[in-house]
Amino acid sequence: MTYSEKLSRMLCASLLAATLAGCAGPRTPGGIYDPYEAQNRKVHEFNRSVDKALLRPVSNAYGAVLPEPVRIGVGNFAENLSIPGSVLNDLLQLNIEDALHNTVRFLVNTTVGLGGILDPATKAGIEQRDSDFGETLHVWGFKEGAYVELPFAGPSTTRDTVGMVVDIVTDPVAVLLPEPEKYVAPLAGMASKIGDRYRFRTTVDSILYESADGYAQARLLYLENRRFALGSDTTAAPEDSAATDVPDIYEGLYDDLVPQ
Repeated sequence: MTYSEKLSRMLCASLLAATLAGCAGPRTPGGIYDPYEAQNRKVHEFNRSVDKALLRPVSNAYGAVLPEPVRIGVGNFAENLSIPGSVLNDLLQLNIEDALHNTVRFLVNTTVGLGGILDPATKAGIEQRDSDFGETLHVWGFKEGAYVELPFAGPSTTRDTVGMVVDIVTDPVAVLLPEPEKYVAPLAGMASKIGDRYRFRTTVDSILYESADGYAQARLLYLENRRFALGSDTTAAPEDSAATDVPDIYEGLYDDLVPQ
């Protein structure tokens, strides 16, 4: 099966899944629709135990062993490898400007930036413009759906969960590169997530271990950030809340390990 055929099938399946997922949602814009809260809280406790036993100690060791320039280089490399996926979603959204912008950024950082380890594109004014299939579904008019917390992946919505699956399966880098090169991007992505966990350790620890209700706070911050990023809720900008300092430390951490 060719990449275009695989993409077409995944798009059809994702449209059906997103339609079913978006059939119900909050009655008011900006509201929280969490019909699976009991199950979500169990998953949240599982994720917290995984963080405490594995992710936090590994990230602390990672940060202690590797100097900051190396960690930044790993993050840059992982981000550069994610750009083709953003370009694909830009095209699906008919956002030609961002597709061209991201293509130029990828070419500049891949060549002048030594494979993306350096980031000369940003210094040249070609800033990062991420996109994903969850955003594509939003642009196509699909509703957010219910809030869910996924094992390992963390906070999400039913629409973004569908988008995450599509992004993993249709990632151009993972699909088009031969073995063993296709495994470089997942490993770099995982290392970047570990680096993010170390970088934002104080804020993440305060939410997971010091909040009176870490689940409710993580849910609120995720929805605020995501809605603001998509332009679907301008009532509370992240710069007016603590959401600015919260990275998506769980998103894709283990999914990056799944070869395509």
